[in-house]
This record gives sequence, structure tokens and C-alpha cells, in this order.
Amino acid sequence: MKNNELYLVFFSSIFFFFCLSIFIIYFIFLYQKKQIKNKQEKENLQSTFRQELLKAQNEIQEQTLTYVSREIHDNITQVLSFVKLNLAMTGTLSEFERSQKVEESRKLIAQAIGDLRDLSKSLNFEHIVKQGLVKTIEIEVDRINKSGIVDAAFVVKGNPYPLSDQRELVLFRIFQEAVNNSLKHAGANLLKISLQYSDQIFILTIEDDGAGFLNNDLQKEGSGLKNMQSRATLIGAVLTINSDIGKGCCIKITIDPLLQQLYANANYPNSTR
Repeated sequence: MKNNELYLVFFSSIFFFFCLSIFIIYFIFLYQKKQIKNKQEKENLQSTFRQELLKAQNEIQEQTLTYVSREIHDNITQVLSFVKLNLAMTGTLSEFERSQKVEESRKLIAQAIGDLRDLSKSLNFEHIVKQGLVKTIEIEVDRINKSGIVDAAFVVKGNPYPLSDQRELVLFRIFQEAVNNSLKHAGANLLKISLQYSDQIFILTIEDDGAGFLNNDLQKEGSGLKNMQSRATLIGAVLTINSDIGKGCCIKITIDPLLQQLYANANYPNSTR
């Protein structure tokens, strides 16, 4: 009887350890499978981020080229044409009048050189990045006001701090896309742009007084708004859109600096300044 009990205990122990081994192996298998899946998801997220970053860079450069082309045609070409006209007239003028025309032409050429220098800098993508988000948006707002299409106001609240080159690039592209939507589709007369910096939160706001649309129709508004939302998600931001017919549109991009830093360390460890 004792032998039977010993055999029972022995085989029960073997069976228990066998089941335990199977459970441990299965648990390790599931853990490794989950790790592989998480790694793949992280790689996919990083790949998507890089693709969107490159796309945003190309779009910004295209926007800059359009601006440069317009400035050369509307501004620099006119200045140089005026210089050419001035110099052509000097042959029929008195010595005093001729010196005045030459001096005027010299100043106009200096102005054209300065404008060309500024335009050449704007074509340098690294220069755009080094300026930072505040300065880059400020320059863009000046361009908007010079165009005369719409009045734009820009306000910075708090003390600006860097959000990483990549995130500021994506934020600037979202800003450009929001402004383009207002100029092309909303029929707005006024744009209000603000940057709010604090230890607790960062908010970029783009508000217009245009035609607006129903929030329920957001999915029907085309790919522009969807692109902005997907890009905001990629940089750990939250984008909200509030609009109504005849009451304009307000777009807010919100980032929690602490969560943004954790997000950066988890997904893009080399992306911070």
C-alpha cells in the first residue's frame, strides 16, 4: 500500500512539474510574441513618423518656393525694373539730377540684394529649423499680412521653450495647412494665431472668422483636416477642431510637456534638442 502511495506521489509530482513546465514555456512564448509585436509596432510608428516628417519638409519647401517665386515676380523684378528705368533716364538729366537718380538706384539695388539674401535663407531648410517655432510663425504671419488677403494677429503667451526640431517642424506644417484652409475655403477676413507656453501645457491655436462648418461634417471636409489630426497624433499632441456655420473655425493643438517628453523617450529617443 505504501509503495502504491509513493508511486502516486511520484507520478503526481512529475505530472505537476510537467504541467508547470508547459505553463512556463507557454508564458515565455506569449511574452516573446508580445515583445516582438511591440517592437514591430514601434518600428512601424517610427517609420510612419519619418515618412510624415519628410513629407512635411517637402511641403514646407514647396510652400517656400511658391512664396519665393511670388516675391521675385512682384517685388524684386519691379525694383530692378525701376532701377533700369532710372539709369536709362540719366543721359538727359543735369549733373545734380543724375547723381540723385544714381543714389536712388543704389539704394534700390541694396534693397533688392537684401531681399534676395532673405529669400535665399528661407530656401535653406536648416535655417528654418534653427529659427524655432515662434520666429518661423512670426515670419509667416508677416507674409500673410503683406499679401493683403487677410489680416493676421500673432500672440505669444508665456516663455517659449523647445519642443524638439521634429515636433516643431510638424507643428509648423499643421499651422500652414490650417492657414491655407482658412485662406482657400473659409473666406476669412481675420486670423488669430497664438502660442501658449507653460510648465503644464503647450497650445497652438489658429482661429478664423470664416464660413465655418458643422463639427458633424468634419469627416467630409477632405484630407486636409484628417492630415492635421494624424500628424498631431504622431508627435504626441491632441488636435481639436471647433466650428459652426457662419461662426468660423478654431483649431487647437495641445501638448503636455511632461507627457511629450515621455512620449519622445519611448518612441524617438534621438528627436529632442
